[in-house]
Amino acid sequence: MTRTPKIFAWTFASLVVLLAILVLIIVFFDWNRMKPTINHKVSEELHRPFAINGDLSVVWRRELDQGGWRAWVPWPHVVAQDLSLGNPDWSKQPQMVTLKRVELRISPLALLAQRVVIPRIDLTEPNADLQRLADGRANWTFKFDPKDPDAEPSSWVVDIGAIGFDKGHVTLDDQNLKTQLDVLIDPLGKPIPYSDIVGDKAAKNAQEKGAAPQDYAFALKVKGQYHGQKLAGEGKIGGLLALQDAARPFPLQAQAQIADTRVELAGTLTDPLNLGALDLRLKLAGSSLGNLYALTGVTLPDTPPYATDGHLIAKLHEPGGAVFRYEAFNGKIGESDIHGSLAYVASLPRPKLSGSLISNQLLFADLAPLIGADSNAKQKARGGESKQPSDKVLPVEEFKTERWRDMDADVEFTGKRIVHSEKLPFNDLYTHLVLTDGVLSLEPLRFGVAGGKLDAQIRLNGHTEPLEGTAKLTARGFKLKQLFPTFEPMKTSFGELNGDADISGRGNSVAKLLGTANGNLKMLINDGAISRELMELAGLNVGNYVVGKIFGDKEVKINCAAADFDIKTGLATTRLFVFDTENAIIYIDGTANMATEQLDLTVTPESKGWRLISLRSPLYVRGKFIKPDAGVKAVPLLLRGAGMVALGVIAAPAAGLLALIAPSGGEPNQCAPLLEQMKAGKAPVTVKSSK
Repeated sequence: MTRTPKIFAWTFASLVVLLAILVLIIVFFDWNRMKPTINHKVSEELHRPFAINGDLSVVWRRELDQGGWRAWVPWPHVVAQDLSLGNPDWSKQPQMVTLKRVELRISPLALLAQRVVIPRIDLTEPNADLQRLADGRANWTFKFDPKDPDAEPSSWVVDIGAIGFDKGHVTLDDQNLKTQLDVLIDPLGKPIPYSDIVGDKAAKNAQEKGAAPQDYAFALKVKGQYHGQKLAGEGKIGGLLALQDAARPFPLQAQAQIADTRVELAGTLTDPLNLGALDLRLKLAGSSLGNLYALTGVTLPDTPPYATDGHLIAKLHEPGGAVFRYEAFNGKIGESDIHGSLAYVASLPRPKLSGSLISNQLLFADLAPLIGADSNAKQKARGGESKQPSDKVLPVEEFKTERWRDMDADVEFTGKRIVHSEKLPFNDLYTHLVLTDGVLSLEPLRFGVAGGKLDAQIRLNGHTEPLEGTAKLTARGFKLKQLFPTFEPMKTSFGELNGDADISGRGNSVAKLLGTANGNLKMLINDGAISRELMELAGLNVGNYVVGKIFGDKEVKINCAAADFDIKTGLATTRLFVFDTENAIIYIDGTANMATEQLDLTVTPESKGWRLISLRSPLYVRGKFIKPDAGVKAVPLLLRGAGMVALGVIAAPAAGLLALIAPSGGEPNQCAPLLEQMKAGKAPVTVKSSK
C-alpha cells in the first residue's frame, strides 16, 4: 500500500472512531448535567424563573413512519420530569405553570435547515394559574429583549405539530374582564366518538369539510365568574391539539350557566394555534336577550324569556375583523317563534351586527319589553332596572343608549302574523332597524292594522344626552268593522280611520320622550257607530260614562269624528275634536298632559232638531291617564260649536283634516261636508228631519 492510501485509510478510520465516540457520548451522556445551563438560559430569555426539577433524559429511536432512508435516522426523544415556570415580579403567586412530565421528539434532519421540528409534545398533569391585572399586565405575556437591538431576527424556526395532554388544572383571574375561572380536566373512562355527541349527520358534514374530528377524550368542569356573573359548567374535549394541521378538527362540547343565561355547544375548533375557526351547534336560553350584552358585548333588545338553537360559524382571522355567523337558527322569544341568520363582524371603528329575522306567529305582548311596557314582575324577571310606578301609564324604563354606541347594526324583522286580543287588531309587522354610532332608526316600522297600514319613521339619537327622538306616523285605511269585529252595528260599516302624527322629544324613556314632545296629531273617522257596549269593548270606562250620559244605552251612528291636537312640551291641546252623530254634534275641548299624565277635557253636545238629548250641562273628563274621572259640570250647556265658528278657531284645523278624507266603500266620505262647513267658518247643520 502506498503512502497516500494509508493516510486516507487512517483518516477515515479516525473519523469513524470519533463519530462512534460522539454517538456513545450522546447516547450515554447524563443530560441532567445540562439542567443548570438550560434552566439559566430559559430563565434569562423569558425573564422568569424556569426549572427542570426532575430527571432530564434523551432516548434515541428510529421513526419508522418517516419512510425510506429517513427511517434509519434516529430521533432524540426528550423526557423532562417536574417542570415549573414562575410568575413575573408583580404576581403574588410564585408559579405560573407546573408540569409533572413533558415528552417530545425532535427531527434531527430539520436542524440542518435551522428548523426545530417537534411533531408532538405530550404534557402530563399540566397546571396553570393565569392572571391579568386591571392595567392590562398579564402573566401569559412574555418580554423578550434582544441583546443587540440592531441584530437581525434569528433565522431559526420552531415548528410544533400537536400538543397532547392529560388531566390538568387551570385557573384564570382576569381583573380586566372581571372574570375568575377554575377549570378541571380529567380523562374520560373511555373515549367517546364525535358522532355520539353531535349526531351522524353533523359528523358526516364535518368529515366532508376536511379531516374527521377526533374522539372526545377529556371531561371539563368549570366554575367561577365571567364578566362578574356566576358561571358553572361542564363539557368534553379532544386529547390532541393539532397546531400545524389547521384542517384537523378539535372537538368541543359544553353546557354552562352564566347568571340566568344557559349555553350549550357542540362542534369543532380548527387551526387552534391561531384560534382560526369555530363550527358549533349553539343553543342559548335566558330571561332576556338584552342580558347577553354583559357576556358578549353585542347590543340586543330587552325581551321576554328566549331560547334559540342554531349553527355558529366563526372565522377569527378575516381581514376586516373576526366574523361570527349564527345561521339558520330557530327558537322562541316569549310565546313568539323566531327564525333567521345573523352575522357579527368585529370591524373598526365599531363592530356590526346584520341579518334578517322572521316570526311566523308573533305575540303582540312579546314586543312590550322593547319599550319597557311589560309589567314590573316581568321586568324584574328579565333583570330590568326600572320599576313602573303604579299611577303611570307611559313606560319609564330607560333605554340603554350607552350600549348603542358600542356597535352598529342593520337588521330586518318580519312578523308574518301577529297574535293579539280583539282590542288590538294588528295583522303583521315589518321593520328595518339601522344603528349607526348610537343613532337608531326604524325606517320603516310598518304594521298591518284592520285591513289598513300604520307606517312609522322613527329615529332615536342615542349619541346625545338625553336621547333625541322623532316619529312620523301615518295611519291609512283602518276598517272600522275590523277594528271592532264583535260590535254588531259595525259589521256592515264601510267606515275607515285615517290619521297622521309628527312628534319629537328628548328623554331616555318613552315617558320622558312624550313628556317633552312637540308636534301634532290628526285623526279622522267616518261612517261608524258608538254605544256604551263599544266603550266597554274598547276598555274605555270613561268613554262608557260619557256615551251613557249623552245617548243612554242605545247605539248611535257616527257620521264623522275628527281630531286635531297641537303638542307643545308634552301638552296636547285640542285645536279641533268633534263627533258628528245622527242625534248630536259633540265637541271636546281641553288638554292631555303627557308629562304629568293628566287629562282635562270638556265634552259639550249639541242636539240636532227634535231629537233632543237629555243632557243639559257639559261633561268633564279629568285626572290621571291610568284612571281618569268623569262627571257633569255644574254649569249650563253652552253652544260650544257656534262660539268656535264665530271666532274662526276651527277653520284652519278643519282645512288640515280634509287631507285625511278617503272614500268609504265607493261612497262619498261623510266627513267632507262637516269639515267643509267648518273650513268656511260656518256652524255645522244641526237640524235633521224628525220621525
